[in-house]
Amino acid sequence: MPARRARTRIVGVLGCICAALLLAGAAQGALTVGITEDAGKTGDAGVAFYTTMEDIGLTQNRVSINWDPKEPLAVLAKTEIDGWMPAAVTTNTRIVFAVAPLHPRDLTASPTAPAAFAAFLQQLATDYPQVKDYVIGNEPNQPFFWQPQFSSKGKALAAAAYEPVLARSYDALKAVDPTINVIGIGLSPRGNDNPKATSNRSRSPVRFLNELGAAYHKSKRKKPLMDELAFHPYPRSSADSISTGYVWPNAGIPNLDRIKQAFWDAFHGTAQPTFAEPHLRQPGKPVLFVLDEVGWQVSVQPDLADLYFGTENGPVTDEINQARIYGNLIKRVACDPSVQSLSFFHLTDEANLGNPGGWQSGLERIDGSHRPAYEAVKQTLALTHGTCQQAPVRWVHTPKVVKPTARWVGVRTRASTYKRWSFTAGAGEEVTFRAGIFKLGLSKATLAKRLAKVRPAGALLKSTGTIKAKSRVVLFPRRTLKSGRYVYVIRMASTMNPQRTSLLLSKAFRVVAPKAPKHKH
Repeated sequence: MPARRARTRIVGVLGCICAALLLAGAAQGALTVGITEDAGKTGDAGVAFYTTMEDIGLTQNRVSINWDPKEPLAVLAKTEIDGWMPAAVTTNTRIVFAVAPLHPRDLTASPTAPAAFAAFLQQLATDYPQVKDYVIGNEPNQPFFWQPQFSSKGKALAAAAYEPVLARSYDALKAVDPTINVIGIGLSPRGNDNPKATSNRSRSPVRFLNELGAAYHKSKRKKPLMDELAFHPYPRSSADSISTGYVWPNAGIPNLDRIKQAFWDAFHGTAQPTFAEPHLRQPGKPVLFVLDEVGWQVSVQPDLADLYFGTENGPVTDEINQARIYGNLIKRVACDPSVQSLSFFHLTDEANLGNPGGWQSGLERIDGSHRPAYEAVKQTLALTHGTCQQAPVRWVHTPKVVKPTARWVGVRTRASTYKRWSFTAGAGEEVTFRAGIFKLGLSKATLAKRLAKVRPAGALLKSTGTIKAKSRVVLFPRRTLKSGRYVYVIRMASTMNPQRTSLLLSKAFRVVAPKAPKHKH
């Protein structure tokens, strides 16, 4: 996302019903709801800002802290922090420090930079012992915040370079205070995975996690990298509804299970805990989501247009719809036990409508007046207290390919008229495949073993390739088959974890070979 520093009425419910709902939700643990905003750093020492947060019911503020390698141990905003921190403490606001390099190449320009950054974190944790939550970096899968993303030959670099930074940061902060929560990544919801793109050459969240896991395995580290995972589930477009997600390998609010699966693929079986699963014990405390940036941009009120400048940087929604979304968003993620906190970006609009940095998703307009979202969030929190009001989300990792499909429609059975064999296959993620046509009679287990090999024995025809999270035609070489009964078989393997495979078989079909022509004597 761009650089940011950081009316639906809730109808009252009868007291007895409300109490029952709250008790049901309390078993899941309350969601912490906050704001991602740096505006509290200035002005009246943060008093008005934190008083406003308290009025809404927001209990967390994620604040950005920049590290400058030219002054490696200097807390650049120390005077400001010392000014507003008492107001945060007075209102019992949980402060989250999001610590990132000042420039996108600051942590890759020198081999000593990761160690210097870790030393800075120790200084910060020593100066502010009341702060127990640290996000390490900000959207390292985006070039605006981390470079390089790719080598000149197109190899992805960012995750492998970020892994030692996160590892050193974890160790440095735990050395100061073992109770500090080290929060990894601050992952952007999108990336184009295109090293030749004309702009924004970025890495998708699923692929970034895959490469982070590979770097972790290569390092042979025996300790975790993080306690929690920061993720920024912005919508693909602010014109989208809360239920509109992304196509794999990107992810938004409806696709949190995709990130959980990617995290499991990257780290299961290691010292890095993964997301909790029902009835499954794992060593260490399961990792949790910190959704520390999310927001829907809204159109500017005509009477306030003179207070903004620039050109709008994308589609927007209206204020009433934003309010509806924000209230529903709290209710939705409160029912996912893996979500520890949700922070709206941000409290008050930025004046700049364009890039870089322009974002108008605040609960307040630029003049400080309240949008309908202000009351929607306030009333939702007053009603729910951040607890789940419906059935909680249950997630388990899949050992198979995500949503494998095959359509065998149109199977031709007369070889005399059809010599090119094909079917359509798809998946909900990128997979490699090996497919074959076999004579009927082999068991599914036997077929699976055979297609696991490069040269599957007994395959009369075979086809290999990649399915890129959508459907494609699986085409076989031209050949006339003898009369008999056959099956199509396809074995898919996830590119993010080749151990996750699925095997699909067609129904048996009969081939009738052409009769040999009669010769006249």
